[in-house]
Amino acid sequence: MHPRKRTRPTLGFMCCFSSSEPPEINLKDSVPLQLLEFSAPMPPEEELHARFSELVDELDLTDKNREAMFALPAEKKWQIYCSKKKVSPSQHNHLKEMEMRNKVVEDLKTALRTQPMRFVTRFIELDGLTCLLNFLKSMDYETSESRIHTSIIGCIKALMNNSQGRAHVLAHPQSINTISQSLRQDNIKTKVAVLEILGAVCLVPDGHKKVLQAMVHYQKYAAERTRFQSLLNELDRSTRHYRDEVNLKTAIMSFINAVLNAGVGEDSLEFRVHLRYEFLMLGIQPVIEKLRAHDNATLDRHLDFFEMVRNEDELELAKCFDTTHVDTKSAGQMFELIKKKLSNTDAYPHLLSILKHCLQMPYKRGAGSIQQWQLLDRILQQIVLQDEKGENPDVSPLDNFNVKNIIRMLVNENEVKQWRDQAEKFRKEHVELMARLERKERECETKTQEKDDMMKTLNKMKDKLQKEGVELRSAREHVLDLSSHIKWWSSFTRSPSASWDSTTSLRTKSIPQPSQPLKSFNWSKLGENKITGTIWYEIDDRRAFKVLDLKDIEKMFSAYQRQQVCKCETGSMDDLYLSSRKVKELSVIDGRRAQNCVILLSKLKMSNEEIKRAILEMDEREELAKDMLEQLLKFVPEKSDIDLLEEHKHELERMARADRFLFEMSRIDHYQQRIQSLFFKKKFAERLAEIKPKVEAILCASREVMRSKHLTQVLEVVLAFGNFMNKGQRGNAYGFKVSSLNKIIDTKSSIDRNITMLHYLIIIFEKHYPDILNIQQDLAFIPEAAKVNLAELEKEVFIIRSGLKALEAELRYQQSRACDWGDKFVPVVSDFITVASFSFSELEELLAEAKDKFSKSLKHFGEEEGCMQPDEFFGIFDIFLQSFSEARHDLENMQRRKEEEERRMRMEAMLKDQRERERRAKKSTGGSVSEEVGEFDDLVSALRSGEVFDKDSKLKHKRKRSANQLADCGGRERPVTKVNY
Repeated sequence: MHPRKRTRPTLGFMCCFSSSEPPEINLKDSVPLQLLEFSAPMPPEEELHARFSELVDELDLTDKNREAMFALPAEKKWQIYCSKKKVSPSQHNHLKEMEMRNKVVEDLKTALRTQPMRFVTRFIELDGLTCLLNFLKSMDYETSESRIHTSIIGCIKALMNNSQGRAHVLAHPQSINTISQSLRQDNIKTKVAVLEILGAVCLVPDGHKKVLQAMVHYQKYAAERTRFQSLLNELDRSTRHYRDEVNLKTAIMSFINAVLNAGVGEDSLEFRVHLRYEFLMLGIQPVIEKLRAHDNATLDRHLDFFEMVRNEDELELAKCFDTTHVDTKSAGQMFELIKKKLSNTDAYPHLLSILKHCLQMPYKRGAGSIQQWQLLDRILQQIVLQDEKGENPDVSPLDNFNVKNIIRMLVNENEVKQWRDQAEKFRKEHVELMARLERKERECETKTQEKDDMMKTLNKMKDKLQKEGVELRSAREHVLDLSSHIKWWSSFTRSPSASWDSTTSLRTKSIPQPSQPLKSFNWSKLGENKITGTIWYEIDDRRAFKVLDLKDIEKMFSAYQRQQVCKCETGSMDDLYLSSRKVKELSVIDGRRAQNCVILLSKLKMSNEEIKRAILEMDEREELAKDMLEQLLKFVPEKSDIDLLEEHKHELERMARADRFLFEMSRIDHYQQRIQSLFFKKKFAERLAEIKPKVEAILCASREVMRSKHLTQVLEVVLAFGNFMNKGQRGNAYGFKVSSLNKIIDTKSSIDRNITMLHYLIIIFEKHYPDILNIQQDLAFIPEAAKVNLAELEKEVFIIRSGLKALEAELRYQQSRACDWGDKFVPVVSDFITVASFSFSELEELLAEAKDKFSKSLKHFGEEEGCMQPDEFFGIFDIFLQSFSEARHDLENMQRRKEEEERRMRMEAMLKDQRERERRAKKSTGGSVSEEVGEFDDLVSALRSGEVFDKDSKLKHKRKRSANQLADCGGRERPVTKVNY
């Protein structure tokens, strides 16, 4: 800012600070506290011109810049002179006067801090605050960077140390705004003092919003792109003065924490997130990481607090969306969270409406484009932050925008009627759609019947095969039964004295029964017909029962989950009675298995009834993910589970979570087969999508190697080259195995071991067959085909085929029984099998075609059929193509190094020629340096552009050698221009 001409201040009230009694402020009404308004007086025009000319001469400017300097206004010249000439003899009196005034301001600051309340009251009555603020607004540059500025801020800070003074400062309409303007100065102490005042104001009632308004005011005053921009710049800037820098950065972080967490931010998560996002957009997070390098305990505490509150707020925000973290940098994740939150709510259509209208917003660069998005952003800010009174804790981005009133308008009677009309319209459309749907369903039933008729013929043959298989298994079981009887009869004849039952030929079991249900031991029993002839036949468990403590076993493995009660904690008889009345949880399933089952059910977040409905409906609503179905297959009720649970079905309400789940799932007919069918159905498309590209890779690669003209040319050249190099029996070949292609690289040049036969062939191709260099475009599917193992591929196809057969078998079973209400297995699986069978048959046909093409490609290259698998055969070509590419790259590097060597030799020759001319010039001039050094300047220019050397060490060597050359030519060394890369 330009300095202004002011009246010289009076010093009439300096004496008020010399008395030991509380001072009285005695100023003339015409100039209240005017001693604070001063500046360095501008000398007469002639003297100013003389001083300014002297300054310009010292700066050693060009003529054009000198003219521009002298064209400046007189006040600007004086300001520049004062900033460049900090102290001079002619200013001695002025500086002395400045020091005297600073002493007065310091005394005022001390008085405001230490004198009785009546002194502060008198200061306020004489409008002292206005005088201080006017001084801050009208300082010249020299004063703003002096100690006086810091002292004035200190006076305001001292004034705010008591409630009356603080209330007066906060009540002043421009006080906080004016104080914030002092942040623009370079004086660090002034900035720290201002930040301390603003941070403290955040903590007092009604102060927080004033600070936010002051920062908006400062944004306009300092021409910032956005508020807080200057603070973030200062936070990131390095002054190379550790103490001052740490003090300033600590004050900034303290202020930021106060702005975020004081006032409304103390209780409002929305406000803190809103305001913190403004700092994050300015890049505060990487700056915080840099500030850790200062290793200052005080600064670290502020940084830790900022990050601690941020982490807590992010966790709290994430809880609102039932997640652990919200990535606010990801538009996709935020959209998914909002979508999940609003799905199946009345607000969801409005979200869609908002998105639809956003699609119509301008998104190209142009007038009004960014402003429309900015308006939408500000409206949303206002909606989120505005309280019930219609007030915004931050500076309101929009005036006269009352969210509460607008919401009230949205629910008026006319709009309600419109919604009713719209709902009635939707109802009618729904009735029409349902009628159309019923017609479509009837059409589908007709087509389904036609499809069933077509499949009956196929099913007859399958039934016959299945029947024969059943008869075969029955015969095998009969043979096994006869064998066991023969073994039993043999053992009976050997042990006639043994004790036998009237029915099983085994000892009669007399097992004690527990007095209460126990947890199960989940074993797989041997059938009684398998005991004879084994070690189990000689074992008698009656001996064990004589030593077991059965009561203790009942206590340790009871099916009821009891809580142990310490004797010292037992209360009255009433308490015991009440505790015995509590419902005990029944669990007969193994503990670890039950625990894992409960974990799975907690992830599903569905009730048993919902899971059962989804399974019966074949998950038409897509509620069961594939991974969840895979886990459910691990918790299929086993026969031992079902038997135990069946015994306690009358205690259903007392069953534990896992027990009840397994019990209810066991009531679903063919539960395991249904889960397997549903899992197969969901995985089918994914499996096909994984297999089909592998099959296509074999097919396409087989076609490529047979059709590629470039590959034919390569083989032709290699054959000729080989016949030429080989003599006798090794030569005169008509062809070679394709595996020989990868042996080309093993033959190396006798001149240069770095050159192989493949390098040489590529040179030939570049010269005579340039199109061959694009051979990789002809064989694009080779890399993928080289990864395919045909045996594994056929195994994957077999798994799908087996899965389809199992699904068809289950469909036949479900068709043979009466369907329960809501059971959609038959219609859903019938439709699926029709489509899946067709898709799978296409895959099988594609695989057959690929195998046929691959077989032909083997024959095409003279390889025996079945001698190689696709990954081996195409792997040969893949390795060759990689070697081909690497060899081309090697040749390019060799050529580049060759060109660099030639350029280096030319430069050395040029330097040698230059040295010779300089030697002759020195000899002819008697030792003086030749003035014609234009060619050496050309060398320096080449060095500057980086055309000669690409390593700093070589460059330094060349520069040193050039300098020595000039030194040898008389010692007058030309300065070498620094080369930047």
